[in-house]
Amino acid sequence: MRSTPEDFRVDELDAFEASGSGEHLLLTIQKRGMNTAFAVKCIAQWAGVAESAIGQAGMKDRHAVTVQRFSVWLPKKVAPDIAALQSDELRVLGHAWHSRKLPRGALAGNRFRLVLRGVDGGRDVADARLQQIAMQGVPNYFGEQRFGRGGGNVAKAVAMFAGHRVRREERSMLLSAARSELFNRVLDARVAEGTWSAALEGEVWMLDGSRSVFGPEPMTADLQARLDAFDIHPSGPLWGEGELRSTGDAMACELRALEGDTAMRLRTGLEQAGLKQERRALRLRPDALEWEWLSDDALVLTFALPPGCYATTVLRELGEIVDAANAGAGSASLE
Repeated sequence: MRSTPEDFRVDELDAFEASGSGEHLLLTIQKRGMNTAFAVKCIAQWAGVAESAIGQAGMKDRHAVTVQRFSVWLPKKVAPDIAALQSDELRVLGHAWHSRKLPRGALAGNRFRLVLRGVDGGRDVADARLQQIAMQGVPNYFGEQRFGRGGGNVAKAVAMFAGHRVRREERSMLLSAARSELFNRVLDARVAEGTWSAALEGEVWMLDGSRSVFGPEPMTADLQARLDAFDIHPSGPLWGEGELRSTGDAMACELRALEGDTAMRLRTGLEQAGLKQERRALRLRPDALEWEWLSDDALVLTFALPPGCYATTVLRELGEIVDAANAGAGSASLE
């Protein structure tokens, strides 16, 4: 994947319309080969404001073509020349005034168009796996982006919890990595047991497209029908202080998965940091998944995902995927 930035396109799905008035200028920006943090620097320099005056709903990869919104706090309601912000790598697609700074997470999801090149394994294999993904979904892992280069953020989180000082912005990133690592361990256990898309006794359910949870409660035909229809999903813990909401077999599985020295250090550190127990769906079904072949070894995928979910989580179910942006060459083995 990502043989060129155009092979990995991401469009944010807006969660709201601009109010049309206020002190925050909403910018819809397309950028190429530029991560979100660098775009924030460019916008702040253009507007003559501090980076803290810039808001964005999500973070986007550098090796991609991405469309996302930013907000710029301009108390005098005077916008600089939009043309002065334009470049080959950054284009302003739209702008409007809004009443509030754009907060993190304020998006309905992301739409992806991905091109895989050098596909080895044949169309029949790929088509069968994609049909299975469309029908059954995939385990909802946190992607490798959460864990930093070489997965080093988990070790950094352990060191931070042991007293190593870090910058404020890095602390937030390491807390997220620690939580994600523990969740992925639980999901690994459920995948190994074959229960990542099924109910265990004591299950906590998450409503599709929502952070709302309910249960545990006895399994019924109605709950099974809702599970089969992807209206609800089994969930796993985002660790923090407080009691696990799960009980019975579900709790036992979660606690077994989170044994060991590193997991205990991460659990203790997250509790002492004041994070609260939360939940995340164990499974994910891409919305409107479609695919077409450009040639015998080039495959195009299009789909949408909710906020906080990863395209690489979908791709891993196809087979071994090489990131050409990091490896210098790309192949997607489907065997």
